Amino acid sequence: MTIALEGSIQKEIRRWSKEVLEIPSPHFNGVPPCPYAQKAWAEDKVAILFKHEENYQSLYSCISQFDDKFELAILVDLSNNKTSEAFHEYLDDLNDFIATGAFIDKDIWLMGFHPDDEPNEFVEKASIEAETDEPYAMIFIQRLSKVQDFADKLNKTSYYSIYETEYNASELFEKRKKTYRRLKNGNETS
Repeated sequence: MTIALEGSIQKEIRRWSKEVLEIPSPHFNGVPPCPYAQKAWAEDKVAILFKHEENYQSLYSCISQFDDKFELAILVDLSNNKTSEAFHEYLDDLNDFIATGAFIDKDIWLMGFHPDDEPNEFVEKASIEAETDEPYAMIFIQRLSKVQDFADKLNKTSYYSIYETEYNASELFEKRKKTYRRLKNGNETS
């Protein structure tokens, strides 16, 4: 059962990326919602891992043993027991903890998706048939330096303009940028 479920989820994630995240969108001025996804998948730079236990030991292992042959590790959380708000707060706090060197490697950034999150209105709706009815959260684990480098490149375009006007996302972007500056320079200077 577990192997079949994991296979279904992997297929669902890949289809979601291919049919939604990799498609040019008018909301992002003709750029896909996730402009680097297609290349990462094509180059086999995405790992999908699974968390079945309620504790977060598998996440801690992913952080401390991040494999640079991947650009992104997606940890599918099949036993998430947190609300959406608590889940995202936990990841924010964990990002702060990582920045202190608690996992030795400070160059890690976490983002998440919770099954109860509101859908992003700027991502085109696609009629993707679910592969499973099993709810799951996802934790995206990446190098902070790569995330910030990609964000800096996109910031030179009008890619983020919709987030600035609709979500005032500058607070999130600034927090990530400060964390990156500390990583790079040992402080928050550029």
